[in-house]
Amino acid sequence: MPNIRTVLKQEISRLSRKESRSQIDPTKKATARHRLDIAALKRQVAQLERQVTLISRQAFVAPPAAYSNSTPKPVRFGAGALRSLRNRLGLSAIDFGKLVGVSAQSIYNWEHESARPRPEQLTKLAALRGIGKREVGKRLKQLASGNETRRQKQ
Repeated sequence: MPNIRTVLKQEISRLSRKESRSQIDPTKKATARHRLDIAALKRQVAQLERQVTLISRQAFVAPPAAYSNSTPKPVRFGAGALRSLRNRLGLSAIDFGKLVGVSAQSIYNWEHESARPRPEQLTKLAALRGIGKREVGKRLKQLASGNETRRQKQ
């Protein structure tokens, strides 16, 4: 005849296994469902990243606003060329920035190769290459008079 102690011990372990299984099974199912969801989200993120890189490549290759029916020659940029253009025109970084429509700090960063101008700014820089000191003086006066009229309206 079995000992009451061993019978109780077996019954307690059987009940504890049954109870733990009832608690663990839903957790396992939830974990499996979460893993599937995470895998689907990873696939979706990877697909979106591919789309972003494709779109960004297309934006860098040919921005739609910059090109018309006849594709102009792309504008090259060099920090040394920018510095020599500014020196040739006899302008400070502040005045040169006013002509381009940026701050003096941007001009400094471009000249020291810590930043690059955007495409619309490159076209403005290319337009400045073909003008002289007199034309630059006229444009600066026009910009200054335009700022004065704006201040008076305010």
